[in-house]
This record gives sequence, C-alpha cells and structure tokens, in this order.
Amino acid sequence: MIKLLVSIWCLFLPLGILAQQSKLTTTSKKAVDLYNKANDYIKERNLPKAIDALHDATKKDSTFGEAYIKLAGLYKMAGDKQKAFSSYRQGLRVLPYAPGLQMEYYTFAQLCLNAGYYSLAKENYDKFLQATPKGTKAFNYAQRQQKNIAFAEEAIKNPVNFKPLRLEAPLNAFALQYFPALTADQKHILFTARAGNRPEHDENLFVSVKRGENWSEPVSISPNINSRKNEGAGSISGDGKTLVFASCDRPDSFGSCDLYISYRSGEQWSKPVNLGRTVNSSSWDSQPCLSADGRTLFFASSRSGGVGSEDIWMTTLNEDDTWTVPVNLGNKVNTAGNENSPFIHSSGSTLYFSSDGHIGMGGTDIYKVTQSGNGAWEEEPQNLGYPLNTFENENSLFITTDNKSGYYSRQITSTQGVASIQLFQFEVPLKWKSKEESTYAQGNVFDFSTKKPLGAMVQVYDVATGKLVQQVQSDPQIGDYTVVLTEGKQYAMYASAPNYLLKSLSFDYTGKHDFNPLTLDIYLEPINSGAAIVLNNLFFPTREFSLEAKSKTELNKLIQFLTLNKKVNIEISGHTDDVGNDKFNLDLSIKRAESVVKYLTANGIAPARIKAKGFGESKPLKPNNSEENRQINRRIELRVL
Repeated sequence: MIKLLVSIWCLFLPLGILAQQSKLTTTSKKAVDLYNKANDYIKERNLPKAIDALHDATKKDSTFGEAYIKLAGLYKMAGDKQKAFSSYRQGLRVLPYAPGLQMEYYTFAQLCLNAGYYSLAKENYDKFLQATPKGTKAFNYAQRQQKNIAFAEEAIKNPVNFKPLRLEAPLNAFALQYFPALTADQKHILFTARAGNRPEHDENLFVSVKRGENWSEPVSISPNINSRKNEGAGSISGDGKTLVFASCDRPDSFGSCDLYISYRSGEQWSKPVNLGRTVNSSSWDSQPCLSADGRTLFFASSRSGGVGSEDIWMTTLNEDDTWTVPVNLGNKVNTAGNENSPFIHSSGSTLYFSSDGHIGMGGTDIYKVTQSGNGAWEEEPQNLGYPLNTFENENSLFITTDNKSGYYSRQITSTQGVASIQLFQFEVPLKWKSKEESTYAQGNVFDFSTKKPLGAMVQVYDVATGKLVQQVQSDPQIGDYTVVLTEGKQYAMYASAPNYLLKSLSFDYTGKHDFNPLTLDIYLEPINSGAAIVLNNLFFPTREFSLEAKSKTELNKLIQFLTLNKKVNIEISGHTDDVGNDKFNLDLSIKRAESVVKYLTANGIAPARIKAKGFGESKPLKPNNSEENRQINRRIELRVL
C-alpha cells in the first residue's frame, strides 16, 4: 500500500502540485503562510496536514482561488471526486480567466460532465479550448465533449417515455445483480449476482423461473458452472439449452477472462468448456450474447486488431460444431473508445450495445443499430436517449422476443449512501424496438408409436431464400424444443431423427394476422411400410403443376432424407380440393406428383425407389366447405412402400 501511494504522488508531481506560486491573488499574509505550509506538508507526503492547512487558508480568505485549486488537486489525487468538484468550483469561480489555468479548466469540465452538470462543463471546456492550440489531441477531445454536452442537453429536453419498474422480491435479493437475460418464452431469467463489493464476493450466475405472474426464488444455475472464480455476464439461447458466460483466471484460460459454453439436458447443465483459442484470445474476452438459436455469438474483447480499446466481435457455429474465427463488427459499430455489452434481439436484425465512443450523454450509453438482409449495418447507431442514458455508465439491456418488455440493471443509492445494482423491467418505447417482431413455437417431440420423448433435430428455413435460420435439438429426456419465428417471413420447419420419417411443417408470417406464440407437439413416425407424412412446403401456382422456386428447400430435404435412408422406397401422391372438374383435378394431382419425382431423380435419387400417384379430390383430409379446409386438402404426401 505504501509503495502504491508513493507511486501516485510521483505521478502527480509533474502537474505542478509542488510548484511555488510566484504571485498569489490573496492579500492575507496568514493565508499565504498557510498555503506555503501546505506545500511543505506535500513535500513531506503528509496529505491530511496539507488539506487541513489549505482549508485554514481559505478560512482566512474565502476568495483565495489558488488554495481552492490546490485543495481540489489533492482531493482528486485522493479519489474524492465530490470534494474535488466542490473545491475546483469555488476556486475557478473567484479566479479570473487565465491561459495558465488551462488544465484546471479541463479537469473541472471532466468532473462536471461526470456529475451531469452539463452547462458548467461546457463553460469550462470553452475556457480550455480558448487556451489550447487547435488541432491537438486535447483540443479535439474537448470539442467532442462539447458535442456530447449539446446532445445531452437536447435529450433531456426531449425525454423518451421510459418508466422502469424495479423487479419485486424474491428478485433483487443480492447487493449487486446485473446482465439479465431471458428465454424466448420469458419463463426463465438469468442474471449475474454478487453478495457485495468485497474480494470474497465473487460473481455467480443465478436463475429464476416464472410461475404465473411471479418469479421463483433465484437459485445458483448449477454447481457444474458456479465456482470460487468469477462466473458472470451469462447469455442463454432462446430455448434455454445453451449457455455462454465469462469466467476469469481459470486454469484453462488463455487470457484474463475467457468465454465458456455449457449445455442443458433435462435439468442438468454440462461441465463448462472453454470455447478455445479460436474464439478466446490472450486479452480480455467477456460479455457474450447468443443469438436465439445459439449459433451466432457476439462478445466484447480488448484483443489486438480492433478499432478501439474494447470492441464487439462476432463468431458463428459451423455445421461440425466448431466456431469460426471471430470478426470485428467494424467502425459502424466500434469506435476508438470502448464498445461492450452487446445484445442481439431474437429477430437477429437489431443489435444493442454500450459505448463511450459515439456521441452521447457522457460515460457509457446504450445504442441500437439495425442489420440489413446482407448482414451489413444499415445506419449510424441510434442513442436510446434520456432517461435510460444519463451522465453515468449504462449497459446490460435485454429486450424480449415480442419486443414488448425490456430488462436492465442500474445503480441505486440508498438514503444512507449504500450503493446497490438492481434489476428493472420496462415497457419498450416504440423507437427502441427491434426492426422486426418475433414470436416462438414451442412443444415436445415424441415417438408416434410409443409416445416417448425424442431427441430430434429441429431446423427452420427461410422459404424465400432457402437459408437455414435456426437449428435446435429437442431435449432427449423431455423432448422439449423452442424456435423463434420473425414476422414478414415464411418458414419451413423440419424435425428429424435417425430411423424416423422427416416431419415437415409450414409457418407463413408474410401477411397480417395473429402473431402469437405457438404450442406445437411433434410426433415422428418410425420408418415402417405404410408410414406417411404431408409435405407442407411444396408450392405450385393455382391450377398448375410446375414447382415454385421456394419448394427447393423441401425438395432438398427429401433428397437428404433418401440419401441417408438408402433402403427406403417411397410413393409421392398428389391430392386436390373439389373445386373444378374431377378429371382435371385427377390429372393435376398426377402431374404435380410427377413434378416432385422428376426433381428427385434429376438430383441423384434412383427412379426405381420412387413412385408417383395422383388421387385428385378423392381423399380429402377435411370437408371441402371452407377455403382453409380446401387448402389443407391440396397437398403432396410421402408414403413409405
């Protein structure tokens, strides 16, 4: 501790603390004597005596500006920002403008901005700029701070309708809790917590379950995860089965803090695994955020090769379950300052993050930026405004899948001066919402015959692009799965497992209709003779038999299924509704089935394995008494021979 204090004193010497003033503004000899005595105490490294002497000097002359300034410097060196602020304010108020006070103007302006005194900060930055050569780093920095002040003053005049509510007990039971994250169904909340600020109070991950309208008592997420090391800043996939978190100084770490991954099966979390040298660096890697399907990971890192001190990076999961080399999000998001606390909305189109490098309120603010279809960031990041953002540091925002509720943490100071960090919930203002709204489909996968849960692969494709947008695994013990669906898109969803028929499902959210969560249990039929499924993602123009381009996803899934199950022979059958001539419908159903067979055989499936058949309107699944039922009856089926 003594060595540390000596080092601080030595660093402070060049700033002129020990320099004698050749000319002082006071006419009080006693005040001057006390001021000089303070200098002697400073030379002796006696900080308390120096402070007392300077206080006595200001009592002798309340307009003794140099004494206040020196006192402010001592308080700043001691880490007492509040008293430093007060002393600078008193000293600079009585001293006339002078270029020699350049650094005092700068230091006081910084203290003002850090305390939210924007007009006073502007006044002193103006004085600093007046005394500083143009084009220097300090000059440019002060000009940038002036822009922050102008933004902040305008934001305060136009506050966002933001009304956070503190989460009720049993949540907020710790001294510190932050980085909230929820599953897609909003039934589980994960957060980081500490019992206090002392070194023995390490970070751990806790989870609470929503039962009805109330949250359960938070519990440690797992003894496999929490340890005597710090585990925090956890991010969970939409289905609640994949967890990535940061932990520091573990025996297998590559840097100061690394990212680790764990998977849930049933109620048990696996032992965490370091994401490896491909993802982690020899620097600080932390604050991860998983996409809804757990296949894209954003995180903050101080590694080399970035734009600034701390940047946001991204890595994606390959088909072989390895992670790609992380890429920097570039200078649209990252700045020469610090960017961290990334959060990607479930829709995948909007990223929220914290930054002190973009124009804001001072300190660290929260921003959002929108991603286009080709993966580029479309616009300059948007500051979420006041009163979410203030002169203090804000971070760790989470917005639910449906865009309606938000969660974040902020520091609260009691009337006794005790500071805590607590969790809050709020209704998301319109201007903060993700570009797209999302919902989810949730259910269980079962064996059709035994009704027992199955561990199956559940994949979701964008029909328009044929792109795989989500891939999750149903729990082998429970069979549950959750996938996120976004408005404005048409989806093909598939559930598959070895020795079972592929299950094809379709969701069309391109039109205006209810966009509510779905509960959908899936039953997979074993591959036995006679087993049949409807192919829900094959599309034809009205009264025509040529396949539309958006059918390719389903056709390619069929090719994949038949390639994996080489002994399986199938019948493809066409069916219509009862609109129109019976003969026309029969011919149409045959030709549509033949179109499917033609595509499969043209892409490597032996013709001997596939038979085409048409049934016209003879085998309806529903009465043909509504357009909805007729649409169900217009179908292509696959049957195992």
